Formats: sequence, C-alpha cells, structure tokens
Amino acid sequence: MRILIYSYNYHPEPIGIAPLMTELAEGLVSRGHEVRVVTGMPNYPQRQIYDDYQGKLYCTEECNGVIIQRSCIWIRPKPGLLTRMLLDGSFVASSLVQAFRGWRPDVILLTVPPLPVSVPAALLGFVYNCPVVLNLQDILPEAAVHVGLIKNKQAIRVFEALEKFAYRTASVISVISDGFTENLVGKGVAKQKIRCIPNWVDTQFIRPMDTNNSFRQAYGLEDKFVVMYSGNIALTQGLETVIWAAAQLCHLPEIRFVIVGEKKALEKLRQACEQYGATNVLLLPFQPREQLPEMLAAADVGLVVQKRNVIGFNMPSKIQVLMASGRPIIASVASEGTAARAIRQSAGGIVVEPEQPNLLAAAVEELYRNPEQAHRLAQQGRAYALQNYAFEKALSRYEELFYDVTSSGLNAQARPNLQAHPNEAMSNAVTISVPSGDVAA
Repeated sequence: MRILIYSYNYHPEPIGIAPLMTELAEGLVSRGHEVRVVTGMPNYPQRQIYDDYQGKLYCTEECNGVIIQRSCIWIRPKPGLLTRMLLDGSFVASSLVQAFRGWRPDVILLTVPPLPVSVPAALLGFVYNCPVVLNLQDILPEAAVHVGLIKNKQAIRVFEALEKFAYRTASVISVISDGFTENLVGKGVAKQKIRCIPNWVDTQFIRPMDTNNSFRQAYGLEDKFVVMYSGNIALTQGLETVIWAAAQLCHLPEIRFVIVGEKKALEKLRQACEQYGATNVLLLPFQPREQLPEMLAAADVGLVVQKRNVIGFNMPSKIQVLMASGRPIIASVASEGTAARAIRQSAGGIVVEPEQPNLLAAAVEELYRNPEQAHRLAQQGRAYALQNYAFEKALSRYEELFYDVTSSGLNAQARPNLQAHPNEAMSNAVTISVPSGDVAA
C-alpha cells in the first residue's frame, strides 16, 4: 500500500508529534508499505529552522526507507496570532506543491494540529480519489481557547468552521483517547466514523534500566531521589508549580528535581528558582534521543504537569513514555480529565490537583519515604504500557484502519463534493491561516 503522511512535524524534531509520526512511518515501511511524508523544515521546539535546512525552499530526503518531502515555512521564535496565521498559511501553500510531487497514494494520513492543513488534504483526497484519515492529537479551537491562546472572537468562529470542515471531509477520524471520542460525538460527529488508537511508545527502546547510570554520574545525582520532568515547557504546563513544590522540600537534601527542556524556556524557570529559593532544582537542555532511555531511568519519579485550565480531554504522550520506562508517575492534572483517568486505570502513579504545589510536594515526599509503594506503582505502569501502548499493537491498528478505509469505499462517502459545492469549498479554503496549539510531548 502507498501511504502519504501529511504532518507538520517530523524527524529530526525531538518532541511532540514528530517522534510518533517518524516511528509510524518507519514501522509501516518495515511491514512492506511505501511511505512518503510531506512536512515542514524542522524547527521545533526552538521555533528556528535547523541549520542544515536554512535557506531551502524544498528538499527531498530518504531515511530508513521513508521519502521525506520538506517545504519552506515562515517561522518566528515567539508566534502570536498574526505570526501563527502566517506560519500555518505558509505551510499550507508550500506543502501542497510537495504533496503533488510523487506517486499517487492509496490513503492519506493527516495529523492535526495544525487544522488548516485539512484544506489541502481534502483537495488531495479529491484529486487522487483516495480516503483521508484525520489523526487528531488535539481538538481545536477548544483546547486553544481554554488556555487563552485564541481570544479573538472572529478567529474563533473561523477556526470552528474549519474544524467542522475537517471532520466532515475526513473519511475516518482517529483519536488518541476516549475523551476525544466523547467530545466529537457531542459535536455531532457519527461515532462509527471515529477510531480510538492511543499514542504509543516503543517499549523495547524505552524500558526499565539501572537507576545508577552514567546520566546520574554526569550530573552529580548519585544517591539522590530524582524527580524528573522532561518535555515541552509552554503555557499549558505551568512548571512554576514544580519549582514551588521543590522549594518546599529543600529540607530534604536527598531529593533533587530535574527539569529537561528547551534552553530559552529554562531561563524563565531559572528565575523562578531564584524567586522561590529552590536550590534543589537542576535545569538541563534536551538530551539526544539515543540517551532518552538512560535519562528516564535515572529518575525515581516522573512528572506530568498541566495547568488547571487545560481542557480535560488532553492526553500528554509523556504518560505512555514514563510508564514504559518503569518509573512511578506523579501527575498534577485535572482529576476528572483523560490524563488522570489513564493513570488511575494503569495503577501506575499518583494524581494530584493541578497548580497545588503543596499537594505535589506531599506526593513526592510520600514516594520518597515509601520505596516499596514507588516500586509497585512502577511495575504496574510498565505492565499497563506493555498491554495498551506497545508500538507494534498501535502499528497493527493503523495498518488495519488503512486497509479498512481503502476497501470499504468510505472515501467516496466522506470526500468533499467540490464539484457540487465549489463556493462552499472555497469559502472554507480561504480561512486556512489561523493559529493552532502546540502538542506537548
């Protein structure tokens, strides 16, 4: 089968949707499929085009059997409403050129966000007469409105129209949690059009390893109780809560907090450490991906942190990663949300209310003083990851979905009728430049 993956983020970007789509593409190739990926020039999380790709309009590469077709994008380090409009618009326009260069696909997998790419994907599905599978990693504009990323009422209306267009024109919508399914059904999307395939983790790559390893030695963490957060540091996380909680535990010198993230974001956290007197926090830049298993193994506890205004259906992919690493989780997330539900189902961690540093500190101290409890949570989380989040299982489910959608004629039923409604299609198409939220890893 020939599969076209339309994804704004891809290798070598280290976090977010990029590693997931890279693993999926390469996994499909390993099973005998032809895969090409239409993507932008790598820029995340620094929001700056990587050195090897600067000055290029287009480039085509091959990596591990995957054809990667990159296109230029307009990018700025701190995107606001206007700059996100220009960013999304530039990718929509430039990527379409690449999408038409190459073989005709049997199926298109489109990742969202950003939502505006649903317009060229719908056009491609029409021209190539093939189904479009919409893979939702976040639900926009709802998630962005909740955290204050989009406030302009006109922009929200445009985004809502674009959201409806994306759902209507997709042959099938794949979602990453039951919370997404509930949200879409509440908006009138037919349940039979939705497939729930949780994000995965390579449980052979991310696995329990010796805690006392070279990562600990490199940063003087021997004989410490290490509490680690690694990933995106953005508006939705609220890592100041972690800094404040760390400050409350300074009287226990064995406890050390480690935060791994993008260098510019770490500077703000450094100021927070000084403000709260959190001398027990170590701030580190992102590590090379090949060092990820050892870095995660160096932790005694893994953190998942969100602000209280993050919408409940959000499901951070780091949950699967932490479970697979064989480390207990402390999640500072909404108690009724999807993330909390997943952790409770796994019995692999502790859930505390978000933005409550005293509760977070108490949970850390509880696991510090009860190593048997921490070990039990870690084992239960690893077992749950193997059962529910193993990559090979997710790969098989996507493969089955692609065979189903290409053989059932769903594309003919769901594909936009551009010939019958050209004005409607174009009215949606001109609203492609709206801001989209980031996916946290």
